[in-house]
Amino acid sequence: MNTFFFKYLFIIACTISASGADFANGIVYHDANRNQKRDAGEKGIPKVSVSNGVDIVETDAQGRWQLPSSDDVIFFVLKPSGWMTPLNDHLLPRFHYIHKPNGSPPSRYAGTKPTGALPKSIDFPLHKQEEPGKFRAIFFGDPQPRNQTEIDYIANDVVAELIGTDAKFGVTLGDIMFDNLNLFGNLNGSIALVGIPWFNVIGNHDLNFEAKEDHLSDETFERVYGPPYFSFDYGKVHFIVLDNVEWFHDAKRKRNAYRGGFGERQLTFVRNDLKRVPEEKLVVLMMHIPLTGTKDRQGLYRLIEKRPYTLSISGHTHRQTHMFIGKGDGWQGKKPHHHIVNVTVSGSWWKGAKDERGIPHATMSDGAPNGYSLITFDGHKATFDFKAARFPANHQLRIHAPVAIEQADTHGTQVYVNVFSGSEKSSVRLRVGKGKWSELKKVREIDPYYLALREAEIKAKSTSLPMGGGSPSDHLWKGPLPLKLSVGVHLLEAVTKDMYGREFRATRVLRVK
Repeated sequence: MNTFFFKYLFIIACTISASGADFANGIVYHDANRNQKRDAGEKGIPKVSVSNGVDIVETDAQGRWQLPSSDDVIFFVLKPSGWMTPLNDHLLPRFHYIHKPNGSPPSRYAGTKPTGALPKSIDFPLHKQEEPGKFRAIFFGDPQPRNQTEIDYIANDVVAELIGTDAKFGVTLGDIMFDNLNLFGNLNGSIALVGIPWFNVIGNHDLNFEAKEDHLSDETFERVYGPPYFSFDYGKVHFIVLDNVEWFHDAKRKRNAYRGGFGERQLTFVRNDLKRVPEEKLVVLMMHIPLTGTKDRQGLYRLIEKRPYTLSISGHTHRQTHMFIGKGDGWQGKKPHHHIVNVTVSGSWWKGAKDERGIPHATMSDGAPNGYSLITFDGHKATFDFKAARFPANHQLRIHAPVAIEQADTHGTQVYVNVFSGSEKSSVRLRVGKGKWSELKKVREIDPYYLALREAEIKAKSTSLPMGGGSPSDHLWKGPLPLKLSVGVHLLEAVTKDMYGREFRATRVLRVK
């Protein structure tokens, strides 16, 4: 930012002042002692981007910035590589300033209190940190607790095993809560035990449901987490957090509802953001509703499809899916776009029989366990790993077959293999004992393991049944048993190769009578 730029902003300010518009000013500075106060000798940082949710400017040589303001705006710094923002007691990044002179409208859940007039200077502290070129991040889909009991499930099912992780930060991909927004703090406190910075995406169950307009539906989220969309850099990767939950009044049904949408204001921010991101960088977009369920996704496609390295990830469906979006959905890039629908922490909304710890198994409707994912970033490469809660890291697939079978019935008996993070780029083989390997066929069926699990709970008159009767799985393979199996016990072995060329195995014992 140079002297000419500041003169340009001053001319605009003078031109717009008659309509009541205002400008905010501030400094981004090196907070060397991390006390979040600009002490003597702490210099401004040049060339750091700051935004008001639409416009993006870079700080000048002294770290100064200036942006248009309004009566409902959040100013935020876009964390550059090698720098970090302060964290609050729950390890949530503090990188923003909310300006709402009149505060949030009345709501069942608290929003922002009146902030009054703009401060003379809105200053953002940053401190230096080392950021390796290769690193891991954790992704939670839909923790979605209704109450403290379910927050305790999260703490003991996934948080406890993550303490001591080498991941550099975590992200919750929306539906942080299940409507009761007063519990944000309770859940944040539990996740903070992981011990790493945690970013959050807004989901449809994180909204103020009584809001009349979309821009007022995220008042509580903003108070707790900050802007609903923003971006930051870590290492050699550029991350963009998006809000694609559009709140609206459904006149036909005479009620408020939501749908997938970005809106022009947010797409303008993304457009301005990507102008400053080199093409060789991997761009990772994080949202709640899958891209294919977002009505104005074509606008986003146009912004990213010419880039060689992009990846996006969402939650919402309570399933695990790898999508490769191509021309059939309007994508015009040279290669299909990889979109991940992430495994959910809550699985089937914390339903199912409880284990010895008192936690429901929460198996998702596609037959995959509840859990989370870890993505390893290395330059412009990203490697996805599914992690099933309460299981070892190599628990990546499950064989479903009878425990015992009559010898005469082996012909026509199908064996199913659910590869929890499988995709159209995966392959699965099966063998019995030391017999020949056979390639299994990828099918879209309801996982019979899930159906058997649900049927057993119905017979046991369980009060915590998984929701629904299952749905066709995107990662299920099947094939027949060999025609001739001798009486006795046999070892079934399945091997899958994933899109990265890695192999994972599972075994199961079959008894032939």
